[in-house]
Amino acid sequence: MPEREVALAALMVRIARADGSYDDNEHQRIVQVLALRDGLTTPEAEALCAQAETLEAKAADTVRFTRALKEMIPLDDRVGVIEALWQVAMADGHRGADEDAQIRLAASLLGVNDRDSALARRRVRARLG
Repeated sequence: MPEREVALAALMVRIARADGSYDDNEHQRIVQVLALRDGLTTPEAEALCAQAETLEAKAADTVRFTRALKEMIPLDDRVGVIEALWQVAMADGHRGADEDAQIRLAASLLGVNDRDSALARRRVRARLG
């Protein structure tokens, strides 16, 4: 898998695990987002998610993932990364302070301002109902 896809998947896993709970809804949302964003089959997205879970567990910080994404994704497209993170954060039906903090950190490291992140969150909330 390209490094960009692995970095995005690992960052989504990091967001899902931020509140101390990583449930099946979050896992399935990550698989769904990967499949849609990257045109992967469900088995490919599952394999990528499994790889990302292992990578995220070993990573000391978030910078490793955001640096890779920042180098490979134009600024205009990074808001889509933030939307993907909000989708994962909202997959279990509630947002936790730890998830919010991780998304704020990721947005800052990716060069996405608070306003654009808030707009991304609103778009995701509107889609999810």
